[in-house]
Amino acid sequence: MAFVRILYATEHGSTQEIAERIGARLGASGHHVEVGALGTAPGTGADGQELPPADAFVVGSAVHDGAWLPVAESFVRGSAEQLRGQPVWMFSVGMSAALPRPLRRLAERVVQPGIAALVDAVRPREHRRFSGVIRREHLDRKGAFIFRVLGCRYGDHRDWAAIAEWADGIAKELNVLPTHGSP
Repeated sequence: MAFVRILYATEHGSTQEIAERIGARLGASGHHVEVGALGTAPGTGADGQELPPADAFVVGSAVHDGAWLPVAESFVRGSAEQLRGQPVWMFSVGMSAALPRPLRRLAERVVQPGIAALVDAVRPREHRRFSGVIRREHLDRKGAFIFRVLGCRYGDHRDWAAIAEWADGIAKELNVLPTHGSP
């Protein structure tokens, strides 16, 4: 079984809960998993430390204004070369499911250049986009006004079945990887 590090950046906790759910699914499949916040786990800050050892990585971030959170972007840019040599999966957590249907379809097709550059730098096995939680208190006055004018919906828009399915797919791929074992 593989040793997997799941690293995430979150602002309001939604991305953390997704990372933990992915970790639980991988753990249930027999893999050893460590889940940690970027910037707090050893080697995951902007301090130039070496990437912590693992057989595989899952890296995710909340998306604000079309970009990963700064700590996640900094980590990926600083570790891209090392990550590129590892089995890596990446995920982004945004708000597309909060949008009205026509805007949701458009948002799901839009390429966010900053995120695309991170994905290109790492070349993960897969990058998946999920919707998260959006509450009124997450937005400033201007953001809340725009949100309301666009007809968006507050709430928990996470698709737990899709997240579980993705994690199960990762677990299957991990089953055929050569591993170094638990740390």
